[in-house]
Amino acid sequence: MIIDLPSTTTSRINSKLVRLRDEGGAVTLGRVLTLVIVTDDGEKTEEAVEAANEASREHPCRVIVVARGARKASPRLDAQIRVGGDAGASEVIVLRLYGELADEGASCVVPLLLPDTPVVAWWPFEAPAVPSKDPIGVLAQRRITDAAAEKNPIKALENRKAAYVPGDTDLAWTRLTLWRAMLASSLDLPPFEKITDAEVSGEADSPSTELLAAWLASGLKIPVKRTKAVRGEGICNVVLDRKSGAVELSRPDGRIGTLVQPGQPERRVALQRRSIRDCLAEELRRLDPDEVYELALKSLGKVVRGRTPATKPTVRKPAAKPAAAKVPASAKAAAKAEAETKAEPSTNGAAAPKAAKKPAKAKAGS
Repeated sequence: MIIDLPSTTTSRINSKLVRLRDEGGAVTLGRVLTLVIVTDDGEKTEEAVEAANEASREHPCRVIVVARGARKASPRLDAQIRVGGDAGASEVIVLRLYGELADEGASCVVPLLLPDTPVVAWWPFEAPAVPSKDPIGVLAQRRITDAAAEKNPIKALENRKAAYVPGDTDLAWTRLTLWRAMLASSLDLPPFEKITDAEVSGEADSPSTELLAAWLASGLKIPVKRTKAVRGEGICNVVLDRKSGAVELSRPDGRIGTLVQPGQPERRVALQRRSIRDCLAEELRRLDPDEVYELALKSLGKVVRGRTPATKPTVRKPAAKPAAAKVPASAKAAAKAEAETKAEPSTNGAAAPKAAKKPAKAKAGS
């Protein structure tokens, strides 16, 4: 059920929610948190609402969508309440703010928060430079961003590192869960040898690739090389070198991965790219600070930028010079052999006496 409330106020929205609860049952009972989605009003708003609806089936919650409209319009608040099948296992309140109200999202959200429940803020697209200092971010115990949705993902990741406070997280980190689990489990098998070198390849603008390389650098205590993949999306390949051989995990097609280990058969593993709803549901499972994510952000400086594998053959090609140097040596040897063969007939007679003199000297010495 969808109820539109044009040009309304937060008190009217609350009154309507109470009336719906009285008419249709205890709608707000069983809600474990309040999820606040902050985005600009447009077509992408519905994508974020659908992802929240799917995640709410695992975490029943009240979803408040702050959709910022045109700032040049007259100040107005248009609301929409969704319950039942249109809201998954939650209740959705969409607040469309226009004019000066577009910058006052926090004041419109506070009266609608569930009492005595945690607040999670999510910016599905562009996020503020410092989420913890944003008016809505101040209200939240957890702040979820997505560097991959920014215009410059790598720069956005650097901003996350500079502005990090406990409670911050990013969906670029959540997308690594399957990769981290596979790599950790592969190193739990013998031989238990130290990793001497590591390399991670992926798309040039993939923040998840950067975070995976930083996570390996923080855990293995070695510099990790980060290269650009020739083909594939997101993270494509990870190679961990050790004395007995390399452990390689690759995913060229974005769906099925291949794990190669010394002394073991090649294995195919499920490494499909994760959807937004899966990543959001995982992040809502924990409301405490993510210390491992913090360590990965701090280790971004240990990632070593490398060349793409495709450029390596062109660098090693000047091996033609040694081959050219061998030609004069063989020519000298041929010339020397030819000179000896020419000199052999003329000196053949003189060579015998010289050979005969040597034994005579030996007799005199003995």
